[in-house]
Amino acid sequence: MLENADVGKLIIRLTLGGLMLFHGIAKLLNGIGFIEGELASHGLPTVLAYGVYVGEVLAPLMVILGYQTRIGALIIVFNMLFAIALVHAHQLLSLGGNGGWALELQGFFLFTAVAVIFLGPGRYKLKN
Repeated sequence: MLENADVGKLIIRLTLGGLMLFHGIAKLLNGIGFIEGELASHGLPTVLAYGVYVGEVLAPLMVILGYQTRIGALIIVFNMLFAIALVHAHQLLSLGGNGGWALELQGFFLFTAVAVIFLGPGRYKLKN
C-alpha cells in the first residue's frame, strides 16, 4: 500500500511542476518578448529574460521528476518573486474579478514551491 504522505508529496510535485511547465511551454512557443519589455521598463538587462526558461521549464521538470526537487522548487520561488515584482506588484493587495485574491495563481506557485522546499520530494522520485 502507498504511504499517504509520499503520495501527497507526489501529487503536490506533479501539480506544481505540471501547471508551471505549461507557462514555460507557452514561452518556448511564443517567445519572451513580453518579459524582455518588462525588464527593460525596470532598467534591468533584457538578457535576464532567458532565466524564465530555467524557472518555467527546467525547474518544473526537476520538481515533476523529483530530481534535485528542493533546488527546482527554490528556482520556482525566485521565478515567482521576479514575476510578482516585475508584473504584478500593483495587484498585491487587490481582489480579482470573482472576489478572490488577484494573485491567486502566482500565490499558488510561490507558496506551493515553498512547501515543496520544506517537504522534499517524498519516496516517489528519480534517484539523486
